[in-house]
Amino acid sequence: MIRRHKGSRRRRWNELREKRGCGFFALLLTVEGRFSDAALAIFVAMVMDLLDGRVARLMKATSQFGVEFDSLADVVSFCVAPAFLVYSFALKDLSRPAWFGAFLFVICGALRLARFNVQTGTVDRRFFIGLSTPAAAGVVASSIVLLGDEPPERWEQIALAVAAGVLALLMVSTFRYWSFKEVDFVRRRPLQTLLVVVLAIMIVATKHDLFLFVLFTGYALSGPVRRLVVGRSLLAPAELASKESP
Repeated sequence: MIRRHKGSRRRRWNELREKRGCGFFALLLTVEGRFSDAALAIFVAMVMDLLDGRVARLMKATSQFGVEFDSLADVVSFCVAPAFLVYSFALKDLSRPAWFGAFLFVICGALRLARFNVQTGTVDRRFFIGLSTPAAAGVVASSIVLLGDEPPERWEQIALAVAAGVLALLMVSTFRYWSFKEVDFVRRRPLQTLLVVVLAIMIVATKHDLFLFVLFTGYALSGPVRRLVVGRSLLAPAELASKESP
């Protein structure tokens, strides 16, 4: 039984690694009813999205076409795929108002990406304005991984329907979320960073489903909590300059 489980997991990873279009692959897995695998494909898409941006900046190969094309890929991977996943997994057996949560997730995610492209270079790099689409997709995917492939109960279906609507609104909100772009822990605190990485790997290896759910859900809630704690923050210098200029 253990060898079979390890073999199936190895085949699953090899199958996902060979697929470049992880967002579209997640759609295909959802159609086949492999919901946990589809959620895993969304996580792989997050890693690939993080790496391709870093590689493009290191090679100085960034362009406006690349930015727009990346946004189109993000619409599929982090808007359409999670919405279709949560609909197929939990919302299809509910009434039509519950379906609206999946539709709203796609629309608000696309609006969030369009606003991000417009505001690039004019806002504080330390923060995202509104919940990022990969983070919202992470909440959906981690919820599916936590619940498993078994048919969800009624209250779980309703909770996922509400969560989809709330995540959609958070994406188009004005809440500020830490982007971690200006934080360089590796150079400033290499020992602490190594300890955190080792601890994270240990947690993921033991309780990866719960860890991912807490991580993404906590990040999604950090924006409203930050607003409640510190209030509406002052405008960044770049934002002030743009408003003061004629």
